Amino acid sequence: MMKAQNTQEINYDSDRTIKNEERYPGALILSKVENQVYFDHDGIEVYCDRAVFYKDANFFKAYGNITMNQGDSVRMSSNYAEYNGNTQFAFASGRVVMKRPQTTLQTDTLFFDRLKQQAYYRSGGKVTDTASVLTSTIGTYFMEKNKYSFVDEVVVNNPEYIINSEQLDFYSETGYAYLYGPSTITSETSTVYCERGFYDTRADKGYFVKNSRIDYNNRILEGDSLYFNRKESFASATNNIKVTDTINKSKVTGHYAEVFRDKDSVFITKRALAATLQDQDSVFVHSDTIMITGKPEKRIIRGYYNARLYKSDMSGKSDSIHINQSTGLTQLINLSAKSEGRKPILWSGNSQMSGDSIHLQSNVQTEKLDSLRVFENAFLIQKDSVQGFNQVKGKTLVGLFRDNDLYKVNIDKNTETIYYMRNEARQLIGINKTLASSIEIFLEEQQIIDTYYYNQVDGTLNPEDQFPSSNRELLGFNWRGEERILSKEDLFKGEAPPTLTKIEGIPLPEQPEEFFEEREEGDLLLNQNSRLKPEILQNRKRDSIQVQERILDTIKTDSISKPKEKIEN
Repeated sequence: MMKAQNTQEINYDSDRTIKNEERYPGALILSKVENQVYFDHDGIEVYCDRAVFYKDANFFKAYGNITMNQGDSVRMSSNYAEYNGNTQFAFASGRVVMKRPQTTLQTDTLFFDRLKQQAYYRSGGKVTDTASVLTSTIGTYFMEKNKYSFVDEVVVNNPEYIINSEQLDFYSETGYAYLYGPSTITSETSTVYCERGFYDTRADKGYFVKNSRIDYNNRILEGDSLYFNRKESFASATNNIKVTDTINKSKVTGHYAEVFRDKDSVFITKRALAATLQDQDSVFVHSDTIMITGKPEKRIIRGYYNARLYKSDMSGKSDSIHINQSTGLTQLINLSAKSEGRKPILWSGNSQMSGDSIHLQSNVQTEKLDSLRVFENAFLIQKDSVQGFNQVKGKTLVGLFRDNDLYKVNIDKNTETIYYMRNEARQLIGINKTLASSIEIFLEEQQIIDTYYYNQVDGTLNPEDQFPSSNRELLGFNWRGEERILSKEDLFKGEAPPTLTKIEGIPLPEQPEEFFEEREEGDLLLNQNSRLKPEILQNRKRDSIQVQERILDTIKTDSISKPKEKIEN
């Protein structure tokens, strides 16, 4: 319950002042002849063409070309208005326009509480800012904070975008907007969705939390927290993020990402994982950092530092992975010091292939693996079905695939082999060590079935007991089977979970006290002679007051001009 302090009488001035006790008991009828009727009360000034003034009640109703000014900060115009000097409560209707230094409010019905310094509408309103036009069914303006609170069918129209929201708080001095409930920001190039967010309507940038996402023409960015800068065509995301490529059937996840729309590029780190669909099989790439660049028809995926690859029938590791989706070429590259343990490596079935670099070629039409190439220091190791390791090394290796299965391998230049020979019963016959110019190997169901040597220099088949254990590994042998990636989860094996950034949330909107509030028991906000019934001045979701152009309280005055009368009452 509120009570006006130091109640002052309303001062007035009028060219014509008459009484009509029959129609307006206890009231003065004021009208314009040359100058508008004028009221002054505790810092507020009102001008109008006609008025009914209940002096004893400190209340008036104003008609025609009304202007209401509060200092230099508020200027309001309307067709009709009422004001109670005791409660300092005003009501205006009919083409209401309230102007502030940064904004202009237009509505058909407006309530103005001077004690709270709040203006309120619930029958639809429009606010014009320096950059945007905001509309809503319900709106409250908090003058001391320069803040509008819009509720129900909130729309912000800007030349560059449109915002739709359930609730939006707007600060007119800064242009800051806070969005609550399901909200979208739509433009020609993107759509932002969030259920809680902040947007700087003048700088065109924002920050969004709670189920937030940004849809570009061919990418969708999701995360716990999103930052968006329209002018720079830039967005970033933090924690539990996902970037979906809607054209190339790929998805990248991690805990920090940056998207540059104009450059068609994505940077992602913190448990970064890229997944693409090839021939109905998902290919996963994990590394410290993943970058995706290029237009949809020329996408390139790069994984940097401790890169790992996995698909159901193949996996690999290297310092860096480079995938060109337009050519179907995947490269495993070693960027760090050329240590044996860091060389690119690939596992297919029981075979392990390594070298200075490895290229995998897919058919872009069928999306099936076509071939692989290992450059420099090529080494093929296959674990024997019973014991030991079959080994082939040379300068280069070329492998061919049939239905994604490796069926043929050619190793060229200074090749060496160690091969465990077995009969049809899989009994060990002996161990063959051979030197040759090149070797051709055929596989079936991922097992070596035939080996052909070209320009053989030397080769011997020795019984197992005559082949020393110390000679059963070629120079450079490094079986890394314990590192083999057997599942999507293995991509992260040996890595500590990332430390997630603490998200600074956006607080829920303040719950303001209800606008209509009793001052004293039996004390009406306006007056018993008000056009509005007391039940209208109660809190409810929306108003149905429609202003009629005709003046309901017609004031009849003599058509003959009379000198101004001084009436003491």
